Amino acid sequence: MNFNSELLKNLVSIYSPSGNEKNIREFISKEIRDYVDEIRTDALGNLIARKKGNGKKIMVAAHMDQIGLMITDIDDNGFLRFTNIGGISPIVSFSQKVVFENGTTGIVFSEPLDDMGKMKIENMYIDIGVCDKKEAEGNVKIGDICVYESGYFENENVVFSKCLDDRVGCFVAIETIKNLENNENDLYFAFTVQEEVGLRGARTAAYGIEPDMGIALDVTGSGDTPKAKRFAVGLNKGVAIKVKDNSILTHPKVRELMIETAEENNIKYQMEVLEFGGTDSGAIHLTKEGIPSGVISISSRYVHSTVEMVSKKDVLSSVELLIKILNKEIDF
Repeated sequence: MNFNSELLKNLVSIYSPSGNEKNIREFISKEIRDYVDEIRTDALGNLIARKKGNGKKIMVAAHMDQIGLMITDIDDNGFLRFTNIGGISPIVSFSQKVVFENGTTGIVFSEPLDDMGKMKIENMYIDIGVCDKKEAEGNVKIGDICVYESGYFENENVVFSKCLDDRVGCFVAIETIKNLENNENDLYFAFTVQEEVGLRGARTAAYGIEPDMGIALDVTGSGDTPKAKRFAVGLNKGVAIKVKDNSILTHPKVRELMIETAEENNIKYQMEVLEFGGTDSGAIHLTKEGIPSGVISISSRYVHSTVEMVSKKDVLSSVELLIKILNKEIDF
């Protein structure tokens, strides 16, 4: 399988912060509608696509939303104050370019501080290059959300871009849908909303689908950069099979299924024990009476920055593993 650079570039270029996923949902719907039997959007905004089968009902979740900055106030000189939508770092955001849905761009900066290491969001503002409040309000309103603006770059080994969390998970789901043939199981692909603000879309989607098993597709961290915190996951080491994070202890049978399938098909993998964060699986596994769930993770450097980085080989391994799992007869 070749790496579909055009698809991933399109996915990361689309403005769709948490709570405003319409643009990315429409793009994904057009990409997959010819490859699925049913497609719908639920009340919260999740895009749910079904490929019918006679086996177990399996839900595969990848979140569509990205982190952002929501405007809380506009001062007399037209500078914008903001709060975070998802995991925003002041240090990462400092001096970065941002863009609003209407195309208005700005730069994130900070008030003068004696110690920049103590910078907080409350010290920061966005400069959109206007003269006063009235001009600013002609471009931006209270409650508007902007996102990081940066390009898409790749070489033969890696991709680096904004919002690979979790457009790369959406990429894996889309490529899986397009390459699945005669699937054994009854498959529901949920492209979820509002993951970055509390796994909200996955919770409602799982409640409606009532799957027998859940699989989330998402990024994880890396422990392979200079002086990184000890973490046995890194780029080019294969698909990561999650053991735990702060939202889930993955179900042993799901984890064993992933390991067994990877080994049967000579798919390179690594085990992931993450001491922070969470994915849609954290919401899925607690739905109703409980759903056995696990996670296929893609190791990423610089998560929640403008230059998140993933390995192309790891991404393709994730697609391959997911296809093999979904085509298996599952006996639990």
